Amino acid sequence: MVDEMLILNSVDELLSHIKDVQKDVISLSNQSLMMISSFIEKNALEIDNDVATALQYQDIISQQLNATIEAIDSVQSSIYRFSHAHQADENLVVESMKKLQDKLDAALAQAKDKKSRFSGKSADNNTDSDEIEFF
Repeated sequence: MVDEMLILNSVDELLSHIKDVQKDVISLSNQSLMMISSFIEKNALEIDNDVATALQYQDIISQQLNATIEAIDSVQSSIYRFSHAHQADENLVVESMKKLQDKLDAALAQAKDKKSRFSGKSADNNTDSDEIEFF
């Protein structure tokens, strides 16, 4: 299960990188849009339908990148929840295995003690003979 967690950590890091790149692209797109708007305003230019459409496209691109970032956030949240649930489950398994081991050790000790008593040897009394002593 460790390999799966390493893979999920790698996926999470890759998604974080993609998200950072997309944020940078959104920032560049917004800066570009502001520069174009400023140029149009300074030069008192009137924009035609093609320029208006191009400006709208830039806005749509930024919106789509934001939607992708939201999807990445959702996937990363799922990875985070899975990782924490897995860790909690793993801790529970380790704790349960420890309890089982303790019970098995106790059962084994009890079985060895019963065998030893049946052979005429008590756990507290180590005799060299295999005879059963009744009195």
